[in-house]
Amino acid sequence: MSRRVTVSLGSNIDAERNIRAAVRALRARYGALTVSPVYQTEAVGFDGDDFLNLVVSFETDEPVQEVAAGLKDIEDTLGRDRSQPRFSARRIDLDLLTYGDAISEEPQLPRDEILKNAFVLKPLADIHGDMKHPLTGLSLAEHWRRMAPEAARIEPYELLLEY
Repeated sequence: MSRRVTVSLGSNIDAERNIRAAVRALRARYGALTVSPVYQTEAVGFDGDDFLNLVVSFETDEPVQEVAAGLKDIEDTLGRDRSQPRFSARRIDLDLLTYGDAISEEPQLPRDEILKNAFVLKPLADIHGDMKHPLTGLSLAEHWRRMAPEAARIEPYELLLEY
C-alpha cells in the first residue's frame, strides 16, 4: 500500500549544494517529489551559520523502516557527521516527519519537531496545509496559524532546485 511520506531537509554547511544534492538523491530513490519553498533560519541550540530548510513529500510502498534507513543512507553519502552533538552545524539532516497517518515511537511518528519548530511546520503546511496532524486532528495550516505569531524568524530563500 502506497503511503505519503514527508521529510524535512536542513543544512548549514555549504547549504545550497547539500540541499540540492539531497533533493536529487531523494528523487532518484523515490521518484516524483512535492517540494516546499526553501526557508532560511537561525541555528537553534548553538551559535552557527543560518540553516536552509525545506520539506519534501513523496509516495512509496517501502515499509517505514526501509524509508528511515534510506534517509540515513542519503545523509551518510552526503557526508553527515554523526559524531557531532545533536545541536551543531551539519552538511545535511533528513528527518522523517510523517509516514501516512502512522503513529509510532520508533521511528517517532509523527515527529515532535512538526509542532515545535517553525522551520519544519511552515514548509510542511505550505505543501500539505489540509493534511491532518495524526495526533491532534488539526490541519497543518491551522497549526501554522497558531504558531506563526510567535514563530522564530523564518525567511523565504530563493534556491533553484531540480526535481
